[in-house]
Amino acid sequence: MLKSISAFWLRHIHPRLMTLIATISIIGLASCLLILFVVAQLAEEVLEKEAFAFDSSFLLWLHTFANPHFDAVMLFMTKLGNPNTVVSVALVTLGILLWRRYREEAIIFVITCLGALILNTELKLFFSKVRPQLWEPLISEKSFSFPSGHALGSLVLYGFIVYELAIHYPKYATLIYTLAVILIAAIGSSRLYLGVHWPTDVIAGYGVGFLWLMLCITMLKLLKLERVRRRKSGQINR
Repeated sequence: MLKSISAFWLRHIHPRLMTLIATISIIGLASCLLILFVVAQLAEEVLEKEAFAFDSSFLLWLHTFANPHFDAVMLFMTKLGNPNTVVSVALVTLGILLWRRYREEAIIFVITCLGALILNTELKLFFSKVRPQLWEPLISEKSFSFPSGHALGSLVLYGFIVYELAIHYPKYATLIYTLAVILIAAIGSSRLYLGVHWPTDVIAGYGVGFLWLMLCITMLKLLKLERVRRRKSGQINR
């Protein structure tokens, strides 16, 4: 029995597991596990209707910096994560991928975007957490609060785009990722400044978005590895 299990593991599970770990990397896998733990802890507290002490205090502290200039900047930043903007950027990106004949990237990109939409919608309905009402907000939001759709969506959409840019322009990878981090952080921060999300909503949004993005990028890498393997196999058979 043990020999059979051992043989099955070595023949079927171990090679795929090693390929997966090599694709993600140990650091990436550890990061995903840590983020999963944080998101799970936040989700448990939200389900139990527990209040996070720093949520209200942080928002009230942040609101002390409110002024017309910051209002204009934050309203602009939050628009970059609005559904209309996200859909427009996604369609343009998909068009470019199809035009450049990046078939695998286009397929995974569609899965990535649709998955993020489903995750955001279903998680909001599942947790049904109400939004902050600490002051009169500059914008009105009617959906539930947890997790932040702007944080989740911006990390997934812009994260996938910058990943592709960094792959094709490795010389500028550091600059590309730096600008992406600033953009995504600014979008999440705008939701806090405007008072339409709790800090834990944004943290959870980033966490879920990161996990989903890593899963989709891993799928893309595995597809590319499989394509290379088949190509080499075809050349050998010839």
